[in-house]
Amino acid sequence: MMNTLAVNQLSTFRWDLETDAQAYAEHGFAGIGLFRPKVEDFGIDRCVELLADLNLSATSLSWAGGFTGSDGRGFNDAVRDAMSAVTDAANLRAETLIVLAGGRNNHIRRHARRTLCEALAKVSIVAEEFGVQIALEPFHPGCGHEWSFVNDLESTLQIIDMVGSPNLGIVLDTYHVGMDDDVLRWLPHVSPHVHLLQLGDGRHSPLGEMNRCLLGDGCVPIESIVQTLLDQGYQGPIEAEVIGEDVEPLEYEMVLAHTRRYLDQLTQSKVH
Repeated sequence: MMNTLAVNQLSTFRWDLETDAQAYAEHGFAGIGLFRPKVEDFGIDRCVELLADLNLSATSLSWAGGFTGSDGRGFNDAVRDAMSAVTDAANLRAETLIVLAGGRNNHIRRHARRTLCEALAKVSIVAEEFGVQIALEPFHPGCGHEWSFVNDLESTLQIIDMVGSPNLGIVLDTYHVGMDDDVLRWLPHVSPHVHLLQLGDGRHSPLGEMNRCLLGDGCVPIESIVQTLLDQGYQGPIEAEVIGEDVEPLEYEMVLAHTRRYLDQLTQSKVH
């Protein structure tokens, strides 16, 4: 079983796309999690050529969503943007388009969930036509109330069941769900729906903003989560996302080198 090791571009936020891609390849990663603003600045066609030259695969494209209007856009505008992101993901050959629900935006939870399901149903039709996986990412409530009202694995599964699209799945980010005491109990139920495993660590639960630390330096049970998913047959990418005040002062080259060493030790040759 071979899982592609990748780094999300948010981990090297200040670099441009070309610098990201070259550095990831030099550190031996086989994949890159693409960030839409960086792709737009660089150009999709140039990005495809660059990744081919470096033998990097696009493990994800982030993000689309905000369907509840929490970012100031209307529902139809957010849906159109998500459909545009689907075509971009197809052109980039990205394995998964990451979707964020949006905050509740003063809606009652039932209405917010109904709005999200309506949007996902529309986007899923286009995604199926283009052969793109879409994956909903739950956010920890301590740092993501403006990004997503979907905060845990149970509610994410409920939404996937309600939409009923075969290509809609989950982004499991260990930073957002790994501090939940019930996460290991939920993994067998979640594993068939996981399109993307993102690794993030933190020294404490989020309080206002995301503040991740270097992988392995925090309290998230990353090893147990990864091992459980691999035992359950997960064969998708493993993508590191290392951002926050704790790592902001560190040189990106150091962050990438540490991430690579950690993943090599974690996976023990089970991935490449």
